[in-house]
Amino acid sequence: MGLPDSSQDLSTEMEVDAFRRIFPLRFFERHLSESLRPDGRQLGKARDTIVNLGLVSTADGSALAKIGSTTMLAAIRMEVMTPSTDSPDEGCIALEFHMPPICSPTVRPGRPADAAPVISKRLSDTILSSGMIDLKELCLVSGKAAWMGYLDIYCLDADGALFDAALLSAVAAFSNLQIPVVALNDNGRIVAITGGKDQDNASITEKEAVNKEKRKLTLKNIPFSLTCILHKTYILADPTTEEESIMDTLVTVVLDSSDQMVSFYKSGGTALAYSSAIKSCVELARKRAKEVKQILGEMDID
Repeated sequence: MGLPDSSQDLSTEMEVDAFRRIFPLRFFERHLSESLRPDGRQLGKARDTIVNLGLVSTADGSALAKIGSTTMLAAIRMEVMTPSTDSPDEGCIALEFHMPPICSPTVRPGRPADAAPVISKRLSDTILSSGMIDLKELCLVSGKAAWMGYLDIYCLDADGALFDAALLSAVAAFSNLQIPVVALNDNGRIVAITGGKDQDNASITEKEAVNKEKRKLTLKNIPFSLTCILHKTYILADPTTEEESIMDTLVTVVLDSSDQMVSFYKSGGTALAYSSAIKSCVELARKRAKEVKQILGEMDID
């Protein structure tokens, strides 16, 4: 029995799977020529998106974000620190992005994923440059005490567009953040009031608390991102891992809640980012931002 002619329709699931494995680019290009992707999406359509808040009970703020199969869990822990002399009225945000072996078969135990530090840096730059968080709001006592927010983002399933899902989980976690109540103890130190009867709580003086109740941060200029693939004349929004591995030219557009551009990344690849392609990516990012705003709006995140 001869091999099936590649010009004919692939009739069985086994033949389709074999063709997809042997000729992955040709397989995708057949779909792209019909403005359709193998998972049934149109070229500019993102995958279904889900956000859940407050899943980590030990964190001061947490969120889980899913874009398709890509899953991120973000958790924030707040600690009191002494602010720097350069910024005595500001707190700090420290961010770390983790890719444990559970997230992808390409991540080996004991060997950090190459993408993790790159995504960490991009996330930190995006959050700070967007102006989403006013660091002065994290100040407790000028020059003496301020909040340090430790944001850890864990990739639980890496199926493409990792930056987009990580940024969404970070935004949602900050929206869920409850800044703890703090007061002065007998030693003049600012300590968190946990509600229990530990030594720190027992030594709180009658002085008025630095902040009397838990409070939320005021989020401004919330950043939204969309990663696209450029391949020949095609632009694919929100790629999967398979698509990223076959068509390697990725661009990520980050817009704030006012549709102003925060950043534009192009992480290598052979395709050139012509002005027309950039405009198309920005337009897709604006459309995607509206979708995400609606999801967050349903959760009272604005």
